[in-house]
Amino acid sequence: MIDHGHDLASVHDATNRLLTAAAELDNASVTAPSRLPGWTRGHVLAHLARNADALVNVLEGRPMYVSGKARDADIERDAPRPLQTQLADLRESAARFQAAGAAPADWSRTVELRNGVTDSASRVPFRRWAEVELHHVDLGIGYELEDVPEQFTEREIAFLADRFSGHPDVPPTRLTDGTRAWRTGREAADVEITVTGPAPELLGWLAGRRDGSGLTVRGGSLPGLPPL
Repeated sequence: MIDHGHDLASVHDATNRLLTAAAELDNASVTAPSRLPGWTRGHVLAHLARNADALVNVLEGRPMYVSGKARDADIERDAPRPLQTQLADLRESAARFQAAGAAPADWSRTVELRNGVTDSASRVPFRRWAEVELHHVDLGIGYELEDVPEQFTEREIAFLADRFSGHPDVPPTRLTDGTRAWRTGREAADVEITVTGPAPELLGWLAGRRDGSGLTVRGGSLPGLPPL
């Protein structure tokens, strides 16, 4: 059962970690490339701020973004801003998200995200937690997948494995870190491929942050994953 209150607290903690780390940057380093192709660190920070506001929209029953084009334009507009402006925006937008999450609500209701995707309102805080943790790593400022909370890593692996479950282009696959195991890919009585490695490596591969070279594969080659 999803505990949205726990996840809201985890978002708060993750945001504070990111803000503390990013405060060590300067204006020049904000304009440097991030680990995401075509995005500077400023793009990542701008996206995080605008995503917080977008998820407020979701929780309050409005469209997540006016349009995909408007979403991209907002990020491009905000990416070049000075560090202190970026940090203030991220801090203030995060506070708006926390306030929306603290409002009395039916957390079992279904909400709509981007591109017609629907989910339980109770999972929205976890989705925000994933944005903050993964994009902190994307900044390339010393925070790695090995540093994220173990509980988050396990849940995000399960979330992404479920996302690829039933996908016709992903063979029936078992994922394991040697202790825990997950299934993903096409429905089948038996798995075709087993992928083994440390949980951060599994997460990195599933989330498109690592190439899977730190994983061991049996039964075939490492499956190609569709874009998130």
